[in-house]
Amino acid sequence: MKFSIEAVYNWYRNLIRNPKYRWWVILGTLVYFVSPIDLVPDIFPIVGEIDDVLLMTLLVTEVSGLVIEGWKARKGVETTVNTANTVYTSEDAASGAKTVDVDAVSVK
Repeated sequence: MKFSIEAVYNWYRNLIRNPKYRWWVILGTLVYFVSPIDLVPDIFPIVGEIDDVLLMTLLVTEVSGLVIEGWKARKGVETTVNTANTVYTSEDAASGAKTVDVDAVSVK
């Protein structure tokens, strides 16, 4: 398996979106943030805080996204799911209709 930042990001994102593990991931991230044991120790002035800042940014982004999705679902607001280049709305998913999102390019 090839290691990449994108693979770690996707793993973390999928793990936090799983309701079974969500609270464990949030708790683990917060413990890692306050723990003196890091990948890069915090005693190094700027480099030591980079891993903490990146992880907290990822946590806040994903949790706020989950909160917004939950709020929209509770309010009954239509959500849009974008997969590849196909955009599905909740009404389209129910009826089976597909809308294709096409990027326009100007030709000179």
